[in-house]
Amino acid sequence: MDNNEENFLMLSGIQHFQFCSRQWALIHIEQQWEENVKTIEGQEVHKKVDDPFQREKRGKKLIVRAMPIKSNELQINGICDVVEFIEDLNGVNIYGMEGKYLAYPVEYKRGKPKKDDVDILQLTAQAMCLEEMLLCEVDKGYLFYDETKRRVEIKITDEHKEKVKNIVKQMQELFKRQYTPKVKTGKFCSNCSLEKICLPTMMSKRSVKSYIEGMIKE
Repeated sequence: MDNNEENFLMLSGIQHFQFCSRQWALIHIEQQWEENVKTIEGQEVHKKVDDPFQREKRGKKLIVRAMPIKSNELQINGICDVVEFIEDLNGVNIYGMEGKYLAYPVEYKRGKPKKDDVDILQLTAQAMCLEEMLLCEVDKGYLFYDETKRRVEIKITDEHKEKVKNIVKQMQELFKRQYTPKVKTGKFCSNCSLEKICLPTMMSKRSVKSYIEGMIKE
């Protein structure tokens, strides 16, 4: 197993991959990106919590913001918006703190709870990273939605963990091949920040190679 972090994939890519594997490849393999209203709104939400190196103690709760996380097993890394450490005798030791703590990731999202499990899978991946780093069990986490101003408690299940492993495996295989999947068009294309780059309607009828060759001839 290659534990060189330069070859690790971004944990946030799980959400891109679930939305559209082509979008994920355009961003994480081809390094292309374009802002739209939704991505900008998402950045604004995270600005409220992504204040790195800040710790806040509230009674038996330690709040750590913008905490770097990684998993050598999954070969992914990323940032937790917030990790709440709750003092508990069944927890683990935290450097620089007295007592033992249980860890719970908190992910901030724009909008409201989704019908699919994409947010849950991203949170699960964060929990898996924390479990590996802290040598502990993370049995739940929280999703905070900016539109509803509420957070939802999420149970971290074995089923979700297996799904994360399968998704990351697919991502790793595509990344090693440096392969960008073909277009699978749908209504979701209109919500994609890369619609102009991807050209879904045109590319569904022509290959990228054919399109580029045509542009050169013109």
